[in-house]
Amino acid sequence: MKKIIELKQVYKDYPQAGTLQTVLHDINLDVYPGEFVAIVGPSGNGKSTLLNLLTGIDHPSRGKICVNGTALQNLSNEKLTQWRGANVGIVFQFFQLLPALSLLQNTVLPMDFLGLLSKNQRRERAMHLLELVGLADAAERLPSQVSGGQQQRAAIARALANDPPLIVADEPTGNLDAATADSVFDLFAHLRDQGKTLMMVTHNEMLADAASRKLEIRCGRIHTDTSPADTF
Repeated sequence: MKKIIELKQVYKDYPQAGTLQTVLHDINLDVYPGEFVAIVGPSGNGKSTLLNLLTGIDHPSRGKICVNGTALQNLSNEKLTQWRGANVGIVFQFFQLLPALSLLQNTVLPMDFLGLLSKNQRRERAMHLLELVGLADAAERLPSQVSGGQQQRAAIARALANDPPLIVADEPTGNLDAATADSVFDLFAHLRDQGKTLMMVTHNEMLADAASRKLEIRCGRIHTDTSPADTF
């Protein structure tokens, strides 16, 4: 099966106090379509940096990153933006919905960027996605008019707008109460069942245990890489 993610000898350095600090060390990783990978480990050990590299938000200092057949290190920032819009749906911890736009408009926005559908088709798809996440009745509300859990579900709908093969989430339940986190968990389980590839940083043990694979990052390195079958 063709890999959807391939990292080879990836390092990431950041300047600090006049020197370079290596945040990620020699990351080698293969992920296949349909995998649900939970990325766990202590805070400050490079988990979010790894996601930023996978999405092209940040660039590796050394090494090669190939996602869905594209070598990210070879793309300009403009090309990366275009590539990201078609290939990756990103769910942030703090939602990052545009406050002046309704939930519907926020969901339409990624489709406007690619311009592959007509205006009516974009609206119809956005409404379908909001219905999928249980927000059809709140489609015309602003983010400030709904709860944190509803904002997170809207962010998931937005991430799915262009039907990307890869969904990346950074602590998607970190700011939610337990009951609301459960509903978001169910949404990710549904995406997993639909065959989406999921890469998720989480401290939520239930969410991590639902993954088909768990990566533990410590001190900027892959410390363990396990699947449920490995635990028996």
